[in-house]
Amino acid sequence: MEISATDSDEWRLLARFYSEVERYFSEVDDPAHGWDHVRRVYKLTLYLAEQEGANRFIAGLAALMHDLGRSVPETVHQRHHADLSVEMAADMMNAHAIPAETQEAVLHAIAVHSFSRGSEPRTLEARVVRDADRLDGLGAIGITRWAITGAVRRTPRTRSYYPGDPFAERHTPNDKQYMLDHFFIKLLNLRDTMATESGRMLAAERTAFMQEFLDELRHELTLSDEVGQP
Repeated sequence: MEISATDSDEWRLLARFYSEVERYFSEVDDPAHGWDHVRRVYKLTLYLAEQEGANRFIAGLAALMHDLGRSVPETVHQRHHADLSVEMAADMMNAHAIPAETQEAVLHAIAVHSFSRGSEPRTLEARVVRDADRLDGLGAIGITRWAITGAVRRTPRTRSYYPGDPFAERHTPNDKQYMLDHFFIKLLNLRDTMATESGRMLAAERTAFMQEFLDELRHELTLSDEVGQP
């Protein structure tokens, strides 16, 4: 049976899940993948679901729980966060007696949201959630998250960009060593992976902003190199 996103009981359930997931992330020390990210993806998901005619209850539940696995310290597991998210989401939905058909749709959307997995969504709700998650990696927010993640995950060998070829025009990008290379490996490619028309429109706007950032960075680096010549 299809669930109506206008039913007041469902919105009360979403509010309950919202509060529970927020508590899960209360101790997560990762500004790029913490509660702020989840909240933005949830709001984007509801917007895209409305634009695309998707079931907002299913999409909203999946968005709230898509990164639950990230609330578990990596020191206690060696598994992909999407797998943990699926298991934790199933437990939460069982505790709230969510119907099996709805659970299946929610868990599918969670399972296929990850960029690194490369899985394809089979439902409109899964496409909406995946687009919302990827949109949060673009634009001004995406640049902020990129900088945070690069700083958090850096090693003593990490550099901001490849010397002499910052924009990966001659070298093979390696974002494990050069932070800026992440733009060319992933961020600038996200626009082409959008699965909804609304997602594509927002992704185009946010990608254009990121390109402006890179253009300004190129200008500043060029000026710095010229001034620095003896």
